[in-house]
Parts: sequence; structure tokens; C-alpha cells
Amino acid sequence: MYYVLLSGGSGKRLWPLSNDARPKQYLKVVNKETNSMEHCSMLQRVWDQLQEAGIAGNAVITAGGEQVELIKSQVQDAKIAVEPGRRDTFAAVLVSCAWLHSCGGASAEDYAAIMPVDPYTESAYFETVKKLEQVMKVSGAEVGLMGAAPSYPATKYGYILPGEKKEGWMEVRGFAEKPDEEQAEKLMEQGALWNCGVFCVRIGDILERAKKYGVPEDYQGLCASYEKLPKISFDYEVLEKAEHLAAVEFRGFWKDLGTWDALADQMSTDTIGNVVLDETCENTQVINELKMPVAVMGTRDLVVVASQDGILVTDKNQTARVKEIASGFSSRPMFEERRWGTLETLDDTESQGKATLTRKIHIYDGMTSSYHYHQYRDEIWTVLSGTGELILEGTKIPLSQGKAVCIRKNQRHAVKAFRDFEYIEIHVGTSTGSDDINRITFNWDEIELSHIL
Repeated sequence: MYYVLLSGGSGKRLWPLSNDARPKQYLKVVNKETNSMEHCSMLQRVWDQLQEAGIAGNAVITAGGEQVELIKSQVQDAKIAVEPGRRDTFAAVLVSCAWLHSCGGASAEDYAAIMPVDPYTESAYFETVKKLEQVMKVSGAEVGLMGAAPSYPATKYGYILPGEKKEGWMEVRGFAEKPDEEQAEKLMEQGALWNCGVFCVRIGDILERAKKYGVPEDYQGLCASYEKLPKISFDYEVLEKAEHLAAVEFRGFWKDLGTWDALADQMSTDTIGNVVLDETCENTQVINELKMPVAVMGTRDLVVVASQDGILVTDKNQTARVKEIASGFSSRPMFEERRWGTLETLDDTESQGKATLTRKIHIYDGMTSSYHYHQYRDEIWTVLSGTGELILEGTKIPLSQGKAVCIRKNQRHAVKAFRDFEYIEIHVGTSTGSDDINRITFNWDEIELSHIL
């Protein structure tokens, strides 16, 4: 069986840390292990658990192209199926199966377990996922599901409604979406399961659905025709129309870290970053990514989050509304992570058709940028620390603290860090957006060849 981690969301429910450039699954704010003081991202934690379960070799991460560098910086050995656009979960599942069949060595008869990337759970969760293939074969179900036995009447989760119970699995008679507490208690009495968002499909069955929309079944052809697919969830397109579903029950710890209250509850400490949390505070967690200190006093049941993109102060009972609030903000992400390092936007100004962008760039030891050029802007660099090398139109320029260099429009350039390298980069022109980054190659050997030629 193959395993797919869907990792394409933007995670605006975790604003201001999470944004389009750094979605929630890449934030290094979860505990690496239970009761651990070491932090990692949701992706890193789940990937480690896949490796412990012995199934990482058959796993692929499905995400948008803009997230590829971020994934590689956190999970170097992962295979990635690039989704050419955001068209909800049905399209993501279809492109995942197409990648497995065209690029991953899977046959149409093989099965794939589709999983979200953000569960906070234990190793037994993945042992239960492994059972889905056999359940599919025994039951003849169109889709196999996994649900968690509820430990309390949760109102923020969907429920799988059980039908007839079989040996090691149960039939599914329907679903209930986010009930009120009274309904949730009744669902628990009926033996309903929390819907973990995990399901298993036969790869060929999913590829057959490509014909309905007139798109190819192979990965490259599907990507080229991706816009023809509907923006619809897998639940609406497949599950609600299926006549025969089966489910396995997971008995163990599971939590969806989709909101700040859920994430705060699993933090091993109440603070991350430069924070003073007064002893008069109760049930309050604070995360601060800023260099300036944050002081919190006399609060109860709050989450406070400070980053370059904004400051959030919210009652834990209101955290489900963060996405709604954050949807009204459309500014450029102020902090981004890349495969090669980080970038922090210090200023972004546009006036009378002219634009300036000032950023602090940090490149890790031995890492390189792409070889690229800009059509509509000049750049001025000032090195703050470290040593590196700039290749500018085939000419090598050594860089060290205090060095300044100007890069004009249409000049091809790339940089490599010899030792942790940091510089200020100022863009001046008529456009400072990512659409004016014209990449030639990421291969440093090819870039160095341009110097020789």
C-alpha cells in the first residue's frame, strides 16, 4: 500500500504565524515527542512517525509548487507530488494517485491511504492506517475510512456513523458534521467515531474518475489539464455518493491541530520566544517570533501570538474565527522559509508606479539560491555577516561583511554561502513581486559553468 500526505493548505486558522508562504504544517511549534521540549513542524513530526512505522519509503507528500523548497528544507528524503494549483481535496487526491501510478511505481490495482499532514497522534495511529488495505479487500468497499474513538463529546469534529459491525471493521451508514454538545453525546452513545480525514482508495478507481472531466490519467497530462477539474472536496465528490463504505476504529490519542486552542493545549511550555508571562495568568499560552519582548499579565484562557505578519490576542473559545478575520488581510508575507534559508521583509512600499522592497536574507552554510534575473527592478546588496560568492553574469564576486554590490535589471545572478551568510537586499523598480523572478537553474554546477563559459 502507498501513503499520501496532503500538505497543500495555507492554514490561515493559525494566522499570524501561518500564511501562504509558510502554511501551518511547516511551523516549528509542536513537540517533537510527547512531553518533549524540542520543537518541530507538524510535517516533520508526522514524517518521523511514518519512518518509525516503516512506511515512509512508500509515502509521498502532495503540495503546491511554492511549498517544494520548504518541504525539502524540513524533510530531505521525501518524495513530492506537485499540485499545479489549488482545487480542493478531490483534485489533490486525483493528482496524488496519478503521480503514484506514473512516477511512484504503483499499479492501478494498488491501494493508497490518504492522510492529512496535521494530526497530533501516536504511533498506533499509523499501525491502524496499515489495516485499511486488508479492510478494502475483505469488505469490497469503494472507500475505506479510519475514525478515532471519541474521548469526549467534541463539537469541532465531524463524526462517522457506524453501521453493522464486522470482524475488525464496520460498515458506514453516514456522517454527521460538527454537532452541538447534546448531539455529540448521542453520537458517542451510538458508537460514532471522530472523522480523522483518513481514507483508503484503489488507485485505478480514482484514475477512472479523470474520464468524467475529460482529463488524462497520467501525471504530466493531468497537470497540464488541471484547470478543467472542479474545485470540490473529496467528501462531496466521492464519499457522499458512495454506496459502500467501510471504516476501522483507532483507539488512542488523536487531535487535529487546526486551531490555536488545540495547538496551545499540546505545548510543553506556555511560552515560545522572548516572553514574560506573569504568575497572575491562567491557561494562557504566548508565542513570540519578534525580537522585541512580549509581556502578558492577569489573563485567563488566552492565546497570544506575535510575528512579523501581525499580532493575535484571542480567547481560546474564539480561535475558530481566526481564519475569518485573517481572510481580510492581503499583505505580502513578512517572514518566509526556503530550502536555502530565510527571508524577512523589513519594508514594502509602492508609490506613483515605483516600488521598493527591503529584506534581510539569511542563507545557510553551503546553500545556494537559483540563477535568475529580474526584468523590472534593480537590486542593491549589503553584506551583514558571513562569507559567500556571487555569480553575476558569469563573473565570480567574493562577498564578506561590509561588501556592497548593485545588480541591474536583466542581469543573471546567484549566490552561495560559504559560512552562514546574511545580507540586506533592496529592490527598486516598477515591480517587486514574485512574478518578476525569472529562474534559469537551481544547479550550482550549471551556474558555475556559466562562469567558465
